[in-house]
Amino acid sequence: MLDAPTGTLRVHRRNIPFTLDKGISHRAAIGLLVLASDHTIEHEWREMLRLDGVGFYEARIANSPTITPETLRRMEGELTKTAALIRPGERIDVLAYGCTSGTMVIGEEAVFARLREARPGVACTSPITGALAGLAALGARRIALLTPYIDSINQMMRDYIEARGVEVPVMGTFNNENDNEVARISAASLEAAILDLGDQRDVDAVFVSCTSLRVAPLIERLEQKLGKPVTASNHAMAWHALRLAGYRESMPGLGRLMRL
Repeated sequence: MLDAPTGTLRVHRRNIPFTLDKGISHRAAIGLLVLASDHTIEHEWREMLRLDGVGFYEARIANSPTITPETLRRMEGELTKTAALIRPGERIDVLAYGCTSGTMVIGEEAVFARLREARPGVACTSPITGALAGLAALGARRIALLTPYIDSINQMMRDYIEARGVEVPVMGTFNNENDNEVARISAASLEAAILDLGDQRDVDAVFVSCTSLRVAPLIERLEQKLGKPVTASNHAMAWHALRLAGYRESMPGLGRLMRL
């Protein structure tokens, strides 16, 4: 406070004793790169990662809301400097790049190399990385794939997944390249599409690609209706980031993958 006559600062208690605890992220500190156009991932992660000792910290990466192979490739040059903004000088256990199609177009190893230029040696994941790891953990070998993408990205995604040993005999798309509109696709539309594709006899799981689609709150109910596992970009990447960070506990109410 200030003394009225002199205007000098008076500190009534200086050097008050304090102790330090382990902080918010004493079990896991996750760095998340979020697309500038993304409406959804932070909201879904806040709902899923309400876990004692687990924190995630975001930085937004510049991107075009028009999702094409060309616009996705441009993000590679932004990855390192965006990752460097997340808790500089403090521990990060995992870096997660929140773009399914961008990771596929740029390539997982290239994405992770750019992230490690900011954080050498850190564990890395992405939605497609988490999805492939999650499908393997679930024992799913033939999946239904739902996307919002245009055909050029859809074909690349099917080829990318199948090249890694998972068949995609069933696929559907909303065929919309506008990320801002994709984020507003309704829960009813998503549920109807997932149930339609997942009900096909020759698939044993459903993967919904795109961090903008609001799927995580629907997964438990959809699995009960289908009798098959369902996962999605935000859901699978959250699971994988937690496991890479050493968090192993079951998370009920969020689908089969989160209970593994």
